[in-house]
Amino acid sequence: MWEEQLALYDRIIDSHPEIERKGKSMPHTATNTYMFSMLNKAGEIGMRLPKEQREQLMEEHHTTEYKSYGAVIKDYILIPTSLYDQIDVLASLLHDSFEYTKSLKPQPRKNNRS
Repeated sequence: MWEEQLALYDRIIDSHPEIERKGKSMPHTATNTYMFSMLNKAGEIGMRLPKEQREQLMEEHHTTEYKSYGAVIKDYILIPTSLYDQIDVLASLLHDSFEYTKSLKPQPRKNNRS
């Protein structure tokens, strides 16, 4: 099951040559110091989207906030399985997620020096 979800996630990402999947144990995409999509251990896909778009999708598709490791991930929505066979829609959502995340103020880099 998880491998099938990873293959679907990769198909969505492959529709955007400018986006690269990162992570082996926690596949994700990132830009502008933020992750903007991810696949959790349960094989669920989450995407970071603007508030209005998240709320619209939640209402239209009866979905919810995205969780990973039991925690709600801020600004993310759980992509409903009812959309899994609509690659064009998923690719469009990933594009929206990418663009939204690029618009956010970059997070300050942490100083790892002791």
